[in-house]
Amino acid sequence: MNDTDGTDGTGAPDGTGTGDVPDTVTTAHRLSVAITRLRSRLREESGTHEAGLSISQFSLLRRITDEGPVTAAGLAAAEHVSPQSVAQNLTVLKAAGLVHTRRDPDDGRRTLITAADAGDALLRSIRASRTAWLVQAIETLTEPGERATLDAAVDLLERLIASDVHTDRRGGGRRR
Repeated sequence: MNDTDGTDGTGAPDGTGTGDVPDTVTTAHRLSVAITRLRSRLREESGTHEAGLSISQFSLLRRITDEGPVTAAGLAAAEHVSPQSVAQNLTVLKAAGLVHTRRDPDDGRRTLITAADAGDALLRSIRASRTAWLVQAIETLTEPGERATLDAAVDLLERLIASDVHTDRRGGGRRR
């Protein structure tokens, strides 16, 4: 354990906090692990693995389905990935019959990407399975009073997701 930075010497939090309140590093670490485990469990329960697509491909398909006709450049910017990565993933999605491309009628230089019926159906199925598992887990494992706490936690998570706090590579936080 390293008494000066709250880690165990490997960079993992040592669990020390002030009184009954865990320190922020410990909470951040636990949250990161919990979110990673929940995402894995949701992928497992929803049948995502069986579809044979990567997380990146599903993310693109979701965005295409939710946002309608989009460009590859728009996808790259929205997903914070390189245009080359989008192109590679779109090739897989097109080959699987999950998306279609067509020229933009307003600007023939641009290509618009839309979800195919098969892509819409796949996402609806995955979302339904994921939601059904979560509903069952929440109803089975929580008390009614805990559901209000869970709802408040979701609000907090949404605030974290929408934040404009960024870190430099050394771990210091800053706002843009």
